[in-house]
Amino acid sequence: MSFEWRDIAFGDFVALQRGHDLPDQERRPGNVPILGSFGVTGFHDTVKANGPGVTIGRSGASFGVAAYTDKDYWPLNTALYVTDFKGNDPKFVFYFFKEFDFSGYNSGSAQPSLNRNNLYGIPIRVPQASVQKQVAGFVSALDDRIALLRETNATLEAIAQALFKSWFVDFDPVRAKQQGREPEGAVQGCTSATEGRMSVAALDAETAALFPDSFEESELGLVPKGWRAGNIGDNTVYLSRGISPKYLEEGGVLVVNQKCIRDFILDLSKARRHDPVQRKIDGRELSIGDILVNSTGVGTLGRVAQVLSSDELMIVDSHVTVVRASENLTWNYLGLSMMRRQVEIERLGEGSTGQTELNRSKLAALKLIIPPKETLLAFDEVALPLRQRFAVNLKQAQTLATLRDTLLPRLISGQLRLPDAEALAGEAGA
Repeated sequence: MSFEWRDIAFGDFVALQRGHDLPDQERRPGNVPILGSFGVTGFHDTVKANGPGVTIGRSGASFGVAAYTDKDYWPLNTALYVTDFKGNDPKFVFYFFKEFDFSGYNSGSAQPSLNRNNLYGIPIRVPQASVQKQVAGFVSALDDRIALLRETNATLEAIAQALFKSWFVDFDPVRAKQQGREPEGAVQGCTSATEGRMSVAALDAETAALFPDSFEESELGLVPKGWRAGNIGDNTVYLSRGISPKYLEEGGVLVVNQKCIRDFILDLSKARRHDPVQRKIDGRELSIGDILVNSTGVGTLGRVAQVLSSDELMIVDSHVTVVRASENLTWNYLGLSMMRRQVEIERLGEGSTGQTELNRSKLAALKLIIPPKETLLAFDEVALPLRQRFAVNLKQAQTLATLRDTLLPRLISGQLRLPDAEALAGEAGA
């Protein structure tokens, strides 16, 4: 493959124009994507620019943020958009913009601002169009696989939560027996990223027999007969914050921090490393099933995630609380319960603005229903495979994302040839 690169001016690469005003009151229902400073911000019924389209955020927090659509679209005035790709591959242009450092071309004062005239004279180096297309195709294929894994995980998690709600919030099997109907709440179908749909079917007789056919009063209101109310503190074996780490660049122990916990997912790419020689970690090692709760700060306090897999020793820092289920519960039940109640947990924070804290005693006092252990184990048989599949997919998606983010700048700059990138992707199982 010929890697012919050329030195040109930015203005010979693409032509840019400021996007167009579209006040909220003028937006009408439609399927035309509105491409703003952070990507698609809504839909409209009128096309303003033909796809494929690429935009760059013009100012503020979106300064230099690139977005892409393959459809006809409406570019907002919060972004610059490409009006002429000048023979270059649109997807490559998008990836080029993602890697380009726009920070040195700020024309604003109070806040960053991007002006196309400041860009046009910048010297850049790009490959010929045929190579652009191949590079873009390779990176786009990684993006597609990551998107599929994330979409599959959204489905897996939604089904697990729907089953949890059916069994332990709406008490559907109990109500069905009370009304003389056949209880439902079992998953039928597949759990992989490439297989078909899942559905809910009738419970088998053995599982249905675990549910009573009536309710009784408790401090949490009506609960299935024989079930009880309790609190988190009395049904955990460990409920504590982490340590103040002694950081190092390599080696040591992985430290989960607040940035790692978002959207109910544990993202270890944002973790740091701790030197256990300087500060001991005895007894603080994380276990599979541990629930992690962000416990300080505005905007992050109360976020919940769960350790579903681990390839190495991990701890948390002092801004994260670890909750570990006792033998009265299963970690799967407690994790799903706390994730459902994240908004409620966020409200438990106390303190002044910017200094909000989640007191451990508040978390411990949080009430929850304690079903019989046999019922919890039966639920795990149904729901745990979904979450285990979720963990596998999550790990694969994060591996692919790391690979993409490592290879992309080298491909865009010409430091890495595409065959070498494909070989590296193969070695990583991509």
